Amino acid sequence: MQQDNQMKISLIQYDVIWEDAKANHDYLDQLLENHETDLILLPEMFASGFSMSVEKIGEKPFGPTFEWMEKKAKKLNCAIAGSVSTLENDKYFNRFYFVTPNSGIYIYDKKHLFSYGKEATVYSAGDKIVTIDYKGWQIRPIVCYDLRFPVWIRNTEENPYDLLLCNASWPKARREAWISLLKARAIENMAYVAGVNRTGVDGYDLEYKGDSHLFDTLGEDLNVINNHPEILQFEIDKEKQDKTRKHFNFLNDRDSFYFG
Repeated sequence: MQQDNQMKISLIQYDVIWEDAKANHDYLDQLLENHETDLILLPEMFASGFSMSVEKIGEKPFGPTFEWMEKKAKKLNCAIAGSVSTLENDKYFNRFYFVTPNSGIYIYDKKHLFSYGKEATVYSAGDKIVTIDYKGWQIRPIVCYDLRFPVWIRNTEENPYDLLLCNASWPKARREAWISLLKARAIENMAYVAGVNRTGVDGYDLEYKGDSHLFDTLGEDLNVINNHPEILQFEIDKEKQDKTRKHFNFLNDRDSFYFG
């Protein structure tokens, strides 16, 4: 795939309408009308909120929310990524879809389930690392709680990446951990790290402040290039990242980890 050294990424932080996929689709249609970007990253379970009512919100694979993502990717000519409560083979997964405008599809099932929030009682864990090739960038998707587990998302020689995407429902009460972990993952992996989080109050009365960020290869917080409070847009530069990696060579000194 031809490489684009610069890529615009839009992190969409908004008050997800609780357990109402159609209302969220409609809201995002209005919010993203005519938006120009290369990649849109939506919060965890952006069509329902982080709900454990799987029988109410769970969709079949490639169901209505996936179809909405596919149509939106084609209409806006950009990739769209986000996770959806998905029922497959009698199991529910917190499933991350990455959809490109030319119908490329990547799927990642959340590995680390948030036991404190009862996620592990209703959802099943994924077990596969996924690497996405988009515009010549190698991209690693993770979901929320995965962020706390650095070995799982280590930038290895076997599975290298340039950009880590993390979508989340991370409550305000733990916002310092959210921001610190995003930055740490960028520094240790010498990769861009984009983290998007919802705002508002969910159906469990948990408050969210957004705090979406994009950190560069050295852990610097990048500046937003637009002024919309719900659409935080950034531009990243692969050539700059490659030069920084080559200059410091930190990744050459990393330990090896193997998954059996």
